[in-house]
Amino acid sequence: MIKKILGTIGKSVVSGGNFEIPAHDSPLFAKIDWEKLPRHVAVIMDGNGRWAKGQGMLRTAGHTAGVKTLKNILKTAIGLELDALTVYAFSTENWKRPHTEVEFLMNLFSEYLKKELQEMHEDNVQIHFIGRIDGLPESLQEQMREAEGLMKDNTGVKFNVAVNYGGQDEIVRGVQSIVRRVQAGELAVADIDEHIIESSLDTQGNLPVDLVIRTSGDQRLSNFLLWQAAYAEFWFTETNWPDFTPECFVDAMVDYAGRDRRFGGLTKPDKE
Repeated sequence: MIKKILGTIGKSVVSGGNFEIPAHDSPLFAKIDWEKLPRHVAVIMDGNGRWAKGQGMLRTAGHTAGVKTLKNILKTAIGLELDALTVYAFSTENWKRPHTEVEFLMNLFSEYLKKELQEMHEDNVQIHFIGRIDGLPESLQEQMREAEGLMKDNTGVKFNVAVNYGGQDEIVRGVQSIVRRVQAGELAVADIDEHIIESSLDTQGNLPVDLVIRTSGDQRLSNFLLWQAAYAEFWFTETNWPDFTPECFVDAMVDYAGRDRRFGGLTKPDKE
């Protein structure tokens, strides 16, 4: 059965037609306030399995459908000229899923890179993979390294893909690297501050997360970007990830633009 399922990946990754990068004057962006866009958007792509169940299909069909959604959302982020888009593709807890589903996902990641690598490069995307990458199949690790190397000098959207990722694990690994620097005499304990910690995380070099989007109804972070999303806004939708359209993404941008971000202060302090 698993071989039969895997045999369908190649077709499904590229099926459904092509969604082009929207121009600034696209009707899709008619309601966008270009002065109030988030710079770094993070997405918890939830609901693939629920979508497939609702369609009377295997869970794997939902993951495959979700790939097309991801491509369209990345194209939309490029059109919006976001600085970074970080997506939660596979958590450290996802290894608990059935072996056949995990195997399918690993192969889907591999096929996605094969099919989409050159187009992302032509779109000036700079891809990064965050998480415990050394825990993935060696062949997939090699593909990831090649992809990052190919796009390292690109200057467009930073596309961070969290694979075998957990926010707590990331912080632990970051602290361990700081301790090693202290032990080596490269860093004094008194010099450790938020900037040192940020530079020790997988997302070093990225701006803080402005907006977290989660699909499929759940309203929690699920161990995603715990440090980076400290002051992020949240936008939740009942829509399952495969049904999440560029229009949905734009709705989140419009809602974000209408929020009053105070970062602990006051927008207009009261006069004494």
